[in-house]
Amino acid sequence: MPLPRLDYPLTSQNQRVGDLGGLEAPLDQTVIAAAANGENWTSLTNQIESAYRQVFFHAMKADRDPFLESQLRNGSITMRDFIRGLLLSRRFTEGYVSCNSNYRLVDQVVGRILGRPVHGDGERLSWSIVIGNRGFAGFVDAVLDSSEYIDSFGYDQVPNQRSRVIPGAATGEMPIYQRFPRYGSDWRDMQWKQKLQTRDLSGGSVTPAWIKEPPAWVKKFWLGLAVVGSVEVLRVLIIVAGSMLSTR
Repeated sequence: MPLPRLDYPLTSQNQRVGDLGGLEAPLDQTVIAAAANGENWTSLTNQIESAYRQVFFHAMKADRDPFLESQLRNGSITMRDFIRGLLLSRRFTEGYVSCNSNYRLVDQVVGRILGRPVHGDGERLSWSIVIGNRGFAGFVDAVLDSSEYIDSFGYDQVPNQRSRVIPGAATGEMPIYQRFPRYGSDWRDMQWKQKLQTRDLSGGSVTPAWIKEPPAWVKKFWLGLAVVGSVEVLRVLIIVAGSMLSTR
């Protein structure tokens, strides 16, 4: 039987105080319907670009999904369905899902789709149980079907960071994509260790000892090269200085 989603306490966040000037202006929810009738094509194009930026931050040409865009333009799907397609795409799976833990994945999706940081470890745990129970696709459906998403963005509005300009701060809160980069230091360190362990040097693989500290003979060899290089640089400088003085 599926586990019920855990309750968690809400924390004080700017989007709960009321909009005193968000990072992005609200979008017109009637643009998609008008574009399906051949109107406001430019406005819909801008919304599609905003959706790519919200999910991927920066989308290459190869990351775009012409099929999803076509469905959105002819009115077959809503903007919410378009966002779901981007979250379940190969680009997001390889670039975000595969290189994040469930906890950090909750930060990524909630931040990008609900436009706010999570309400502490309690919400992380709650959504992580959903991922473990229903998979990432089920997690995406649960977020997009939530009353918070529907009340905030509806079916046709591009999700954006819900924020306010705090008195004394010119730009409000830090953008979500800066607060949660694509992968964390744990994934970076793990990839580096794997490369060190599998890289072939002189017909053999690097031992785990190289990860923390290289062998003593390598240190001596490197120190010798440094001494020889320093002496050679000093010799060249003396020669150049002597040549300059002799030309006076």
